[in-house]
Amino acid sequence: MIVAIVQARMSSSRLPGKVLKEILSKPMIGYFFERLRRAQRIDKILLATSINPENDPLCAYVESLGVSIFRGSEENVLERYYLAAQQYGASDVMRLTGDCPLIEPEFCDRLVDEYLKRGVDYACLGPTFAEGLDCEIMKFSTLEKCHHNAALASESEHVTRYIHTHKTEFNLYQMDNSEDHGHYRIVLDEPEDFEMLRTLFENYYGRLHPYARFFEVKGYLDSHPEIMNMNNHILRNEGLLKSLSNDQAIP
Repeated sequence: MIVAIVQARMSSSRLPGKVLKEILSKPMIGYFFERLRRAQRIDKILLATSINPENDPLCAYVESLGVSIFRGSEENVLERYYLAAQQYGASDVMRLTGDCPLIEPEFCDRLVDEYLKRGVDYACLGPTFAEGLDCEIMKFSTLEKCHHNAALASESEHVTRYIHTHKTEFNLYQMDNSEDHGHYRIVLDEPEDFEMLRTLFENYYGRLHPYARFFEVKGYLDSHPEIMNMNNHILRNEGLLKSLSNDQAIP
């Protein structure tokens, strides 16, 4: 069973409460689940958040959407994923983050198809896809190996970090885009991201086009560079870079 596990919590240091911030009277994570549910190759979707009480409103909202909840460690996200996958009997685990309100279900399905066809341990979208479309999938046994062998704080905080630092231990596949769209940023990490998305949704996506595929969003951004320029100065994977700069062995 392919289980999509979505990580999200309220205690973002750069934009607290970001996933419940509203645009057009809907929390951002509501748009995320609305889109992800259009994916055809996923058997189960669940939210994995922490036991911190400040996540209670997030859980209440996501449960109102009919999405299952798993609550675990605040900081050890890898453990949270492993226990969630174990509890729900996942044979394969797709990792997604709830700060991607324009996640593309078509790309998720294509990645699953390539992953299964190639019989690899792990597959992901490459950096030629826009930031905010991130998706990766792995065997449960791969996730289990990461959980058992992770030795650094960065490997427990970032679920698949162990895979990328021990590539020779796994059979990997990266799905690349036919064009390089890596400079498009449609993720929700910083205040500038929220303002960009608010402007995009209020002027295009939310009012005129209740479900737009990425290439349609891209076309709108191409014709409105003033919107795209609102947040494209922010470094990709800034959170990971910060984590690596403070890395240390797990106690």
